[in-house]
Amino acid sequence: MVRDGKGQKDRMTFLPKQVIPELQRQIAWATQLQQQDIDEGFDKVYLPFALSRKYPNAGREIGWRWVFPSRQRSRDKRSGNVWRHHISEEQFAVALKAAQKAAGITKNGVPHSLRHSFATHLVEDGTDLPTVQKLMGHKDIETTMNYVHVEVGFDSRLQSPVDRLLQG
Repeated sequence: MVRDGKGQKDRMTFLPKQVIPELQRQIAWATQLQQQDIDEGFDKVYLPFALSRKYPNAGREIGWRWVFPSRQRSRDKRSGNVWRHHISEEQFAVALKAAQKAAGITKNGVPHSLRHSFATHLVEDGTDLPTVQKLMGHKDIETTMNYVHVEVGFDSRLQSPVDRLLQG
């Protein structure tokens, strides 16, 4: 589930099975860190919109904590509360760059490149554009088409409509 994505929309997508064990380790680490915050009196987290008024104790629940929390606490400019937020976009970009270097990837990539790659590989693997559009959270199919970068060329998996007609 992607919550509050671009355009303040939620959407469903999927995770590769290979990342689940690492994600479970990350969640365990984040839960331990957040339990430490609770034990040290930093027992709330920022809640979006008016949820903190509607559910005053929700900010104390582990389920509302970040999966990728910042390593340090900070003071919220709006409320003045000290709590742990999520890692910043800049921190993610630095981590991605380090992962690219470690993997020997020389092409420069930024976090947004991952969305283009996701869409492109889905289409290359035969996923139809409306499904990709839904997974990407796009309102307009044209936006999805801008994300897809498929090489034009002969694909041996393609079948002529005439061949399909004559087979039937």
